[in-house]
Order: sequence, then C-alpha cells, then structure tokens
Amino acid sequence: MNEQQLRVIKLTNSNGLELEISNFGATIIGLKILDKNQNLINVVASLEAAEDYTKQFYTDKGLYLGATVGRYAGRISKGSFKINEEVYPIANKNGVHLHGGEIGFDKKYWKVESFNEGLNSQVTLSYISNHLEEGYPGNLKTYVTYNLSEQNEVKIIYKAKTDKETFVNLTNHSYFNLNGKDTVLDHKLMIHSLSYLDVNEQLIPSGKLIDSLNTRFDRNELSLLGRKDFTGFDDTFVLGEENLKAILVSPKTGIQMEVYTNQPASVVYTPVQLPTLAYKNGVNFSNFSAICFETQNFPDAPNNNNFPSSILKPGDEYLNETIFKFSVI
Repeated sequence: MNEQQLRVIKLTNSNGLELEISNFGATIIGLKILDKNQNLINVVASLEAAEDYTKQFYTDKGLYLGATVGRYAGRISKGSFKINEEVYPIANKNGVHLHGGEIGFDKKYWKVESFNEGLNSQVTLSYISNHLEEGYPGNLKTYVTYNLSEQNEVKIIYKAKTDKETFVNLTNHSYFNLNGKDTVLDHKLMIHSLSYLDVNEQLIPSGKLIDSLNTRFDRNELSLLGRKDFTGFDDTFVLGEENLKAILVSPKTGIQMEVYTNQPASVVYTPVQLPTLAYKNGVNFSNFSAICFETQNFPDAPNNNNFPSSILKPGDEYLNETIFKFSVI
C-alpha cells in the first residue's frame, strides 16, 4: 500500500465509545462518548472529512486539531539549539520554532504498523524522521499507539529511538469540548499544579517557575472553567506528583474526563475562537471553544539547562504515556 495514502481507523469498545484515527499526522479525528442521556457526543473538535486535514486551507491555519506534534512540541527559542557544542539551526519565525517546524509530524503520513479490533482495540502507527529533518540531528523512529479500553480510557503511548543524540518532545493536540459544541466556559476544571512557567510576549519561557497559589493559575480545586479570573490559557502548568493530573467536567452532558500522564508538564490551551471551518456533524463553536491538554516536557528545554532534559541518546527510548479516562457523573 502507498504510505502516502490516507487511512482512517476506527476503534470501538463494548460500551459504545468510538475513536477515529487518521494516519495523516497520526491524528485523532473523532472521539464519541456517551453522555448522561445515552447520546453519543463527539468530544474533540474535528473537521467534517478526513481529507480536509490534508488540505492547505486547513494546514495554513496552524490548528493541529487532534494531531501528533513533533519532533518537539511547544516553542524553542533562538532559532537553534546546541548538542555537544554543535549548533543546529532550526526553522523559526522571529526566533521562535513552534511544534516541530514548518512540516512537522502533524503533516506527515504515518505507517499503520498494526490494528487490533475487539476488546481493548488499538492501532500503532510509525514515522521515521530523517537526520536533519527540520534541523534536528539523528534518524528518529517514532511509534504511537492509540488504545481504547473497556474502562473507557483513551491511552496514547509515544515511543521513539534515535541513532544520534537529539531533542524529542511529543504530544497529542486534541481540542476537548465535552458538550460537543459551543463553549467550554460552563465546564468545570481541576489541574494538580503548584507552579507554571514564566514566559515573555512570544510565549518563550524565561526559565523561571512561578508559584500559582491564589492566582488565576491556581486550579487545584474543581471549579468553573469560566470563573471571574479566567482570561484564557496558553500556558505550561508544571504537574504535581499525584497520579491524576487534571479533571474536566461538563454539567450539561454529565461527561467527565480525567487526565493521567508520566510527563512533567501540560500546556493548557483555550483558543478564544476556533476559525470558521466545516466541523464534524455541522457543529458550531463560540467563545472559548475548547481546551487542550498538551502533556509533554517543558517548552524550550533545549535552551534551558534548569528544565528537565529532553535529550534522547542512542540506546535509550523516549516514552510519553497519557490517558484520557471518561465517565458519566
């Protein structure tokens, strides 16, 4: 089969949940969850057709709806980084390298390695990023496995190996809205986090961690997402030691989502307004359309020695495990 051919894989479980994956960008293009009235709600912002994700009118918008982001999720400063005293220039706009560069993992056709239906159905996809692709050293072999469990968990496991020291930071960029449309301002949110990253006007981290207690970043108690101090997020929350990292609840549909990850941080992003596009089922979105939990290492770790290292060495394996668990309350 031509590896540049678009494929869509649907995973289901015995509880009626459905997860759709496209091999273009190893992207979640649909996730249907049963609400409190037994209606199926697509809880991720999705385009109407799988082909639309490949079209320039969409890719030019830089949305990354449900996509796998790499080789490095988030921002890297200075237009370069250094490994073993060797400088590697990377694609940038005004000194900012974003989400892996101009043609990142989200715009690549991934190979479908395996697909298992039935109980705990899953699909594994792979992509080989060649040495110096987007400026990154090393030939990097990346795998992502999407698993839909009988416990209503969407498990995302990223693994990667390299033949030369390189920086790796992968994430999934799904936009969640547990109403399936309109806004998330009526959702309730909890994030186990005591600090967040200080950033400049370009959203590049300064290297400082700021205490979030009694600030608008203090989300340690489940509360209204659109509470009085909410002005929107495009910020890196340093995650706590608790196994459970975040909770999102829609009182309207009764759907609850719990977030678990082995990553040290999550970029939490709430776009003010999603652009006008043909969304799945013809739904419309209003102000603060959705929320992303981009579980990952710290942005700009390659240029911040006091951040957790994002270097991957030959012989080692990169591992990012994240679970989005759904229930009805």
